Amino acid sequence: MISAQTVRKLALQFEQAEELPHFDKASFRVKKKIFATLNEKQQRATLKLSENDQSIFSLYGDKTGVFPVPNKWGKQGWTQFLLEKVDEEFFSDALTAAYCEVAPKDLSDKYMIE
Repeated sequence: MISAQTVRKLALQFEQAEELPHFDKASFRVKKKIFATLNEKQQRATLKLSENDQSIFSLYGDKTGVFPVPNKWGKQGWTQFLLEKVDEEFFSDALTAAYCEVAPKDLSDKYMIE
């Protein structure tokens, strides 16, 4: 299980990451591009992943805890993480992948896992 506070802490650790409102949720952005949103009421984070990363995290995450958004956004890589179903290390790896997916190369290169 991971808390909303931990999601914020992890998301804001990336260079030039900022938190801004996005409708009724918090969004985490780099250079104005959203890499994650946090819905505290539903205890859910939604991350922007590549198609490959989406399938990997969905495969290894608890089937009921990590899954593509069930609409056209899911086909674009948006993936939901139910906070009560994922642990911090797993979520942190997914969040890093999401940041690297939208950040400019000079920033994402600093976090790429090789």
